[in-house]
This record gives sequence, C-alpha cells and structure tokens, in this order.
Amino acid sequence: MLRSGVSASTGLVGIRTGGAWLAERLHQELALPTPLGVLDISFYRDDFDTAGLRHQVKPSQIPFDVSGRHIVVVDDVLYTGRTVRAAMNELFDYGRPGKIELAVLVDRGERQLPIAAQYVGASFNVPSGKLLRLARDEHGRFSLRLSDAKPAAQR
Repeated sequence: MLRSGVSASTGLVGIRTGGAWLAERLHQELALPTPLGVLDISFYRDDFDTAGLRHQVKPSQIPFDVSGRHIVVVDDVLYTGRTVRAAMNELFDYGRPGKIELAVLVDRGERQLPIAAQYVGASFNVPSGKLLRLARDEHGRFSLRLSDAKPAAQR
C-alpha cells in the first residue's frame, strides 16, 4: 500500500530509533532516489522538562529540501501521538512540507492527540501499563518486545 502512495520525490523520514530502522528498510525496498531522513525528537518532546533526555541525543539528518515536498514519517509503534507531534514540529523547523503522512509498523491505539497513520502494518491492543518496542538483532532482524512501563519520573 505504501508503494503506491510514494513517488521519486517523496521524502522518507524515520523517527529514531525504531522508526529509523524501519525507514531504512523501507527506503531500500522502495528504491527511493531521495535520500533518507532521520529525526531525533528528544528536544521536541512535550515531557522534556520533566523526563529529561532518555538516551544519547544524535543529530537529526534531513538531507533534502523539505519545503513543498511530500514527506512520509515512519515510526515503529503509534501510541499516544505525542512522538509524531514532536516529529512534525521538528520537520517544520526544516521548512513547510507540502504534505505529511505517517507510516507505522504497529498502531496500539489509546491516542491522546488527534493523530492517525495512513499506512499501518498491524493494529492490536496492548495491556495498560505496558510498552511495546521494536528491537533489532545483530543480523538486522526485527522483533517486538513488551515490557512494563516506567513512571515518567523513572525514565
């Protein structure tokens, strides 16, 4: 379904970390000529002042002109919508895209913001208090991991 929604000028942008892994794989499979972009939304999170940095921040890389371009943002798990909101805020710092769409591997529901994915690999319910994360092994194989959610003060 994603293949028919992109063109040679579409910019694919993965959200670090899981979304960047998926975007890398999709970029290869779709053979898009526009270079792959990667966002680290750490400083754009709306819980930054309470949770702080969750990992080592890496620079975002958008190696193409965003202005007027069709952008597909890629993430691993769509949950509250806050990560996608942060990604869109950062994208607009690079320019004004013509259109932004969202592709996710898993939509687990429970949105807190009006965010919806146009391309979804799978939808399923995840028990309350659990986190679903994408993992990648040394051979590049993906797996989904379910773990207990930590309160914001412990992240």
